[in-house]
Amino acid sequence: MSRRDQIVLSDAELLELLDSERVAVVSSLGPRGWPHSMPLWFVPRDGEVWIWTYAKSQKVRNLERDPRATVLVETGHEYGELRGAMIEAEAVLHRELGTVVGFAEELTLRYADGISAIDGDARAGLEAQAPKRVAIQFKAVRTATWDHRKLGGTY
Repeated sequence: MSRRDQIVLSDAELLELLDSERVAVVSSLGPRGWPHSMPLWFVPRDGEVWIWTYAKSQKVRNLERDPRATVLVETGHEYGELRGAMIEAEAVLHRELGTVVGFAEELTLRYADGISAIDGDARAGLEAQAPKRVAIQFKAVRTATWDHRKLGGTY
């Protein structure tokens, strides 16, 4: 067995990584062909990464032109702790207001400590932002994963 095969995450381990981490770095292709990489909060939905952002942002313009993106989720401080996933994906932009508001609720609940529901002014705030935003779904085409902890300290 190759060393590469030893560190691959199982499907369950990948889902756990996506559930536990808070930031995904999303890279799209900028207008001059250079990678445009941005750290973003995300929500894992059925093993896919979803984000939301302003509809007029550079990353949206990039994905409208070319839907290919790479999503990186990684954790660990020392080499032997590194664990992550690089997902080559096709981006799907969702502009429907109901979809965008529903996703905004999910994102807010994931990142706001101690909140179990979005009501009142908080809900009105999300609804006011939604027309200016898009939700983006990244459909995986190819995924590479690693967990250096599986090497047991030997490299």
